[in-house]
Amino acid sequence: MRYRSSLVVAVLLGILALGTIFPNIDDRKREMVILDAVVHFIKMAHFQPKEIDDEFSKEAFSNYIKSLDPAKRFFTQKEVNQLKVYELQYDDQILQKKFDFFDQSVLLIDQSFKDAKVIYNDLITADYDFSAQEEIELDYDKKSFAKDQTELKEYWRKALKYEVLTRYYNNLEDQKDRIENESKKSDEIVEEETETKEEEEFVPLSDEKLKAKAVEQTKEVFDDWFERMESLRRSDRFESYINAITHVMDPHSDYFNPKEKQDFDINMGGKLEGIGARLVPDKGYTKIREVIPGGPAWASKQIEADDLIIKVTQKGEDAVDLVGMRLDDVVQLIRGKKGSEVLLTIKKPSGDIIEVPIIRDIVQIDETKAKSLLLDLEKVSSNIGYIKLPKFYSSFEQKNGNSCSVDVAQEIEKLKEDGAQGIILDLRSNGGGSLRDVVDMTGLFVEDGPIVQVKPRSRAPYVYDDQDKESRYDGPLVVLVNSFSASASEILAAALQDYNRAVIVGSNSTFGKGTVQRFFDLDEAVMGNDELKPLGQVKLTMQKFYRIDGGSTQLKGVIPDIILPDNYSKIETGEKDYDNAMEWSKINAVPYSQETFNISNKAQVVRASADRVEEDKDFQLVLENAERLKRNRDQSIYPLSIDGYSTYLDQRDEESEKFKDLWKEEIEGLTVRNLTADQERLDNDEVLADTNKDWIKRVKKDFYLKEALHIIRDLKSNNDIAKMKAINP
Repeated sequence: MRYRSSLVVAVLLGILALGTIFPNIDDRKREMVILDAVVHFIKMAHFQPKEIDDEFSKEAFSNYIKSLDPAKRFFTQKEVNQLKVYELQYDDQILQKKFDFFDQSVLLIDQSFKDAKVIYNDLITADYDFSAQEEIELDYDKKSFAKDQTELKEYWRKALKYEVLTRYYNNLEDQKDRIENESKKSDEIVEEETETKEEEEFVPLSDEKLKAKAVEQTKEVFDDWFERMESLRRSDRFESYINAITHVMDPHSDYFNPKEKQDFDINMGGKLEGIGARLVPDKGYTKIREVIPGGPAWASKQIEADDLIIKVTQKGEDAVDLVGMRLDDVVQLIRGKKGSEVLLTIKKPSGDIIEVPIIRDIVQIDETKAKSLLLDLEKVSSNIGYIKLPKFYSSFEQKNGNSCSVDVAQEIEKLKEDGAQGIILDLRSNGGGSLRDVVDMTGLFVEDGPIVQVKPRSRAPYVYDDQDKESRYDGPLVVLVNSFSASASEILAAALQDYNRAVIVGSNSTFGKGTVQRFFDLDEAVMGNDELKPLGQVKLTMQKFYRIDGGSTQLKGVIPDIILPDNYSKIETGEKDYDNAMEWSKINAVPYSQETFNISNKAQVVRASADRVEEDKDFQLVLENAERLKRNRDQSIYPLSIDGYSTYLDQRDEESEKFKDLWKEEIEGLTVRNLTADQERLDNDEVLADTNKDWIKRVKKDFYLKEALHIIRDLKSNNDIAKMKAINP
């Protein structure tokens, strides 16, 4: 964000005195500094700060209890009541810098966790009766806290029984399939090059052994879960305590510890400095979940998925044993500056232990980057450009960092070189990102003019204009969105819709996030206390954005010009589903017009699409599937008998049978090609070529793109391309 004013100075001055109040280094001091800084920032910078009073206290209390025990597995109503005495004191605790409530909550949740683990260990090996007719409620919001330990134990008994039941059922089905396959192979002769040896005979397990196997499988999962829960620190609880406060203001204001902020920046920028591997905790070890193609770990040719990293050695230092270490601490040891060396001690699934030296480098997370193809649909449209943008990425703080607007501009130029006759810009499931980049990107499709209005707290709105005085592309344009297209995606779709520049195509509406956040570094707000830093950052909603026609996307989202059936159209999703979401509002429009490409036949294009969709078997199946998915989501009570569970699954399988081929068939007559400018790189990069093939396979089955190609055809054939200026208020 470009917003930088005396407000920030005022915020800093309001907190600078903190450095003289807390002379001793301890956890409490750090907690007090963070809490005070966050509250000051909220008061001074949040778009719509709420009074820290009893009403605030009730909401924050509810948020915090839910964060401590969302599934109601630990607390009984007795523990909740012990904490409930603080329900109207959360505000007083904050303002008086007291931590009685927080301290008591940590003590209670730690003890409740230990009690729950005792219950779990008592029950996990129980002899479960799967003939008994019982049910379980799996929607935690519909459950109340257990009234006492006896009822809590009953909660756990049913929960574990359900987990064992699902695995027992799967084991039964797997064994049935194995028996069927073995009978088919019974007459086959197995030949080996060096010797002939009998295959080990398959011996079906008894029912009791299948149950025992299911218990062991469940125990393995829950043992791992308890291990992760035990690794939670007081600082983790404190972050929940802080976010219970920020979420009273709105759902997008959050406290980030230093590690979380680093992860956020990596996610936003689409690149990181490190080894290029995704890690997960696994029974006290750190396991490689995925090696990012092209990264240093991949280039080593020695590191693979499922390897365990057991030690890390920085150059010139002693090795650090990672066994039992928290994943976020491991990540901090492994990440590092480009060009620095780290030595990883790897344990292979075979048991072999090797040491792999790696030079850290910038790792590009390619699945986030803009990329393009050329599409031809027989007898409909040919040589149509398709740009997929998974997110609005931007490396805010890096001089030569990633920029999605720059990348999309490059994709447009490559498409133009190949003579593209139209463009489909795919923003489906794009959760947004950089405001600066979405303004620049929208400007690629219009010559100049306003893109979005941004209103700060207690100030008049100001306008972000397209700074590029020419359009990069002046032909037919379709923008694909869905209910998960949010924030920056909505800004672009709204602006191009208001300008009548593009046809917006998608589900009932986009996500509905019409607010802007920025980060405040707590270190900058606290003078001295260097021994406590880094303190982290707080992300606050500071502004709301509005369309150039004055409307807001908040809650309502962008309503597409053409609405296509969507699997989630019957389910409440988006901003309106959040607690404490800000309200919808409207401001004055600003003058806007464009002469690049005005759509004069939108009504005809919309009608033609509706007629096609009504006759399209895939879209009609999607409509039916949306109803089925809503029924499934609404159902939260499940049987705990093997017969009841089997019947329930059979019914679901029967209902889903007619939808199994959705997205599996290639679109008849659709040809998908790579761009000329991309071909050399694809020819010389085996990994990139493989991922490209997978992407093309998915595109060939995407019937939403088939409809988009028809819409492009209608725009080209019927639109008055004489550049008739549209004057808007």
